[in-house]
Amino acid sequence: MKGLLKLLAIIILFMGYSCKQNNSQEPHITPSESVTEIYDIELIEPLNWWVGFKNQELQLLVKHQEISKATPKINYSGVTIREVHKADSPNYLFIDLMISENTKAGKFNIEFVFENGESLTHTYELKARQKSPEEYKGFDSSDAIYLITPDRFVNANPENDIVETLNETTIDRTDGYKRHGGDIAGIINHIDYIHDMGFTAIWPCPLLTNDMPRGSYHGYAMTDFYEIDPRFGTMKEYLELSSKLSDKDMKLVMDQVANHCGLEHWWMKDLPFKDWVNYQAHYEKNKENWNGLVTKTSSHRRTSNQDLYASQVDKEDMTDGWFVSGMPDLNQRNPFMAKYIIQNSIWWVETANLGGIRQDTYPYPDKHFMSNWVRAIMTEYPNFSIVGEQWSYNPLVISYWQEGAINKDGYDSDLKSVMDFPMQQNIVDALNENEAWDKGLVKIYEGLANDFHYANPKDLLIFPDNHDMSRIFTQLGGDKINTKIALSYLLTLPRIPQVYYGTEILMDDFDNPGDHGLIRTDFSGGWKGDEVNAFTGEGLTADQKDMQSFLRKVLNYRKSSKAIHNGETMHFAPQNGVYVLFRILGDETVVHVINKNEGVTNLDLPRFNEIDLNGKTLKNIITDETIVWGDMLKLNEKGSMILTTKF
Repeated sequence: MKGLLKLLAIIILFMGYSCKQNNSQEPHITPSESVTEIYDIELIEPLNWWVGFKNQELQLLVKHQEISKATPKINYSGVTIREVHKADSPNYLFIDLMISENTKAGKFNIEFVFENGESLTHTYELKARQKSPEEYKGFDSSDAIYLITPDRFVNANPENDIVETLNETTIDRTDGYKRHGGDIAGIINHIDYIHDMGFTAIWPCPLLTNDMPRGSYHGYAMTDFYEIDPRFGTMKEYLELSSKLSDKDMKLVMDQVANHCGLEHWWMKDLPFKDWVNYQAHYEKNKENWNGLVTKTSSHRRTSNQDLYASQVDKEDMTDGWFVSGMPDLNQRNPFMAKYIIQNSIWWVETANLGGIRQDTYPYPDKHFMSNWVRAIMTEYPNFSIVGEQWSYNPLVISYWQEGAINKDGYDSDLKSVMDFPMQQNIVDALNENEAWDKGLVKIYEGLANDFHYANPKDLLIFPDNHDMSRIFTQLGGDKINTKIALSYLLTLPRIPQVYYGTEILMDDFDNPGDHGLIRTDFSGGWKGDEVNAFTGEGLTADQKDMQSFLRKVLNYRKSSKAIHNGETMHFAPQNGVYVLFRILGDETVVHVINKNEGVTNLDLPRFNEIDLNGKTLKNIITDETIVWGDMLKLNEKGSMILTTKF
């Protein structure tokens, strides 16, 4: 009996302690307790979050009819509600949460209690992070990135070509501006091809839902920032793509857009705040016939970001104007929009194990927000990489946007990488010039000499072309030799190279140069029934096979060349139509020679004695022939040559 009474006393004591804990103001639900999952709310974003971030704040966007009349409650250990914000629309709430460093991963319910006593419940999940922040490795000068327009690469699953619930339901491969059916599965199925070509990263143009009535294939008018477009595939397939790339030690670079969304984005039908997008009052007044109004589009005067003399109206037209009439300009000065964009980017890095972000139209948003955006991501992922698109041929403008630039206005972007449009243009101009004494090569030489102005030139992203400009083969007038020179040169520069899909098989846009639909032509062999298959080589011309083989050899050598990745750079001014660039690290020296002379040219080698190659044996990485560096190098024909001391 005494034992029974003692046991009863212990039970009563425990129950008292439990009641005391339940009456405290601290959340008491723990991850070990079961949660009945309920999803009453129309939408909460981010869709989930993680424990263990340096920034312990999380802001939830809640969308539901008349949700502003409800009070949210959370009862979960380590999670507290700091503040609740009502929007201008009654159908939104923004909830500021604090997630303590000791919070455990798990699911919990958020209860929304209305003024009339009714309530709705929504289950939310905090996940455990799968790897440490330092393990998220971004791209750098050791990488070579393969840019893909997914709709035009490979159609592996015709079943998802048309989704009846979306606005554009037409597949027409004869029309460059309609959907052709390429998908994520098509990229997955050809990772081996991309890897074997020598690429170490893939950058697909946006894969998020683009529910626009036309031109939806390109992806840049996003209508849902948390959803993979079902015509490209599923989230599961996107994560599979990332996983299989990781298995090959390759990276997935995500194309993101902070500047704008698509006009059919779900929030455009019920905007949370009066300043959620720029020129919102003008839009709402005229939205019934908005497609015909272009008065509020951007001036596209990108230099207004740096111009010491720019008028305020020019600055506002640039940053606040819509990119085009179908792409609403997001107002990053609204703090809720700002946090939404930052959290969305972090969500994708963590969800998809990204190896980098390419940020579209970088100079168009509020530039101070963009610094905050970069800083927020890099704080969480210190080894990550972000490249910004700044389309300018002026190196002064490009350098302004790179981290570490000493700018007169004191601006520091915190951005590691910027796209090197100036050097791209220099390469094209130099190779198209034949009349000058040096046959135009000084344009390359002086273009590279501008590196003195960049904070970190080897972090710039160089490319022969991309999805917005004519194919490099077209830009060079169909000259295969010049195309080889351009590719080999940019792949030996102190840069991060990016190559557009199809460059390896000399894809062109000769029929209408610059036409976006033609630039983004279907990749040969990506569709059932294609007579030409670039993956197998079937049906390719001799020139196409030669270019594919050439690029494969250069890329695969580059993959293991420490001198190209991080070596010292030295070049010698062009003479007599020949230009020579050296990359040097330890006992590896890479020599890139450009010869624009049609006949035999003898290159005087003592001029390069400071490189200390005399008597050394070097190998031609394309032909595998060897030479001994002596007094003279015989150049038999126009073209490029890459020599290396590394065997």
